[in-house]
Amino acid sequence: MSSNYVLVTPVRDEEATIGRTIESVLKQTVLPREWVIVSDGSTDGTNSIIFRAAAEHPWLRPLALVPRAGRSFAAVVHNTETGIRQLNCQDYALLGLLDADVTFQNDYFEQLIRRLDADPKLGLVGGVVIDVGLPRDRFPRNRMDVPGAVQFFRRECFEKIGGLLPIPEGGWDGMTCVMARMAGYKTRLFTDLVVDHLKPRNVSEGGVVRRKWQMGVRDHAVGYHPVFEALKCISRLKDSPVVVGALAWWIGYCMAGCRRRQRVIPPAVVKFLQREQWDRMCAIVRPA
Repeated sequence: MSSNYVLVTPVRDEEATIGRTIESVLKQTVLPREWVIVSDGSTDGTNSIIFRAAAEHPWLRPLALVPRAGRSFAAVVHNTETGIRQLNCQDYALLGLLDADVTFQNDYFEQLIRRLDADPKLGLVGGVVIDVGLPRDRFPRNRMDVPGAVQFFRRECFEKIGGLLPIPEGGWDGMTCVMARMAGYKTRLFTDLVVDHLKPRNVSEGGVVRRKWQMGVRDHAVGYHPVFEALKCISRLKDSPVVVGALAWWIGYCMAGCRRRQRVIPPAVVKFLQREQWDRMCAIVRPA
């Protein structure tokens, strides 16, 4: 089993959670060779926590950026790629992208490495991320897409896709998975490896209805097919807040379409994504 992996974490004002994430990594049965934590102008106690941990563990390297105005989904990509460029270790075999508000079991990375070693076709893997307060046995229907909070790459896969897409509306992680499959690799979400997300997803966007609306905007930005999006929203009618959440999601998608904002996703990626979505829809209605 190869333990030759590195981690990169973008963070901004995560004083309440970054310490628990660091603790989860320190407890791993297989430690990373290097971990770069990029602090994007944090103004709370985040930097103090990171630098204190780095003083005890030389392989943990903090990188503090100057403060900037506002938040942006694209900034996560820019900060992550900054961290990758700053890695001192240049002969790593595996690259992990890790959010600063997650915790996981002590052999989490060992399990991922074993599964990559067992299947050379796997290029991108990760555990299932469950938001705080949600049932730990409620898993996504799609087992191919790995959330950006825990994406773990075979290095050649990451390099073949050419890096991450800085999408202003979000959704870069799903597109990374699509591009990995376009490049001939398998992507896999392992539901037996549960990662606890310590706060609601996209909480910085506002209340729950606003966050649902933004998810619809995101889906349009990355090129979701309208029929697939409609069925997706229908399937979420019973999710909290009942009906209202799914309706806000659909309205966000439609409003983004009316604005005709230019996508940053390459047309070939959108085409591949929509073909996958059609295949998934056909698999549901196709007789056994």
